[in-house]
Amino acid sequence: MAGNVTVLTDQNFKSTLQEAKIPVLVDFWADWCGPCKMIAPEVQKLADELQGQVLVCKLNVDENRETPNSLGIMSIPTMVIFKEGQEVERTIGYRKKDELKEILQKHL
Repeated sequence: MAGNVTVLTDQNFKSTLQEAKIPVLVDFWADWCGPCKMIAPEVQKLADELQGQVLVCKLNVDENRETPNSLGIMSIPTMVIFKEGQEVERTIGYRKKDELKEILQKHL
């Protein structure tokens, strides 16, 4: 993972969300998921562009099953936006960076 993307696990998920002073975008993904691989560079560009405004994170659903299960994540890629530790929006499937940015703008 490149510089501006935080890797989340079941262990650090809740604390990361609670400590964040800015909105958090979590990309739920897996290695075998084609659309996840397609969206990864878009998420990275978004992280670079909105650094300091949004905390961009990725969580591998194969390595961390507890968190996606507790949130009802059924398909990937799923992007979930959290604000003050609470889910405010989610989008499922491939999105271009500009589409993701537009969704995020509402929560900045």
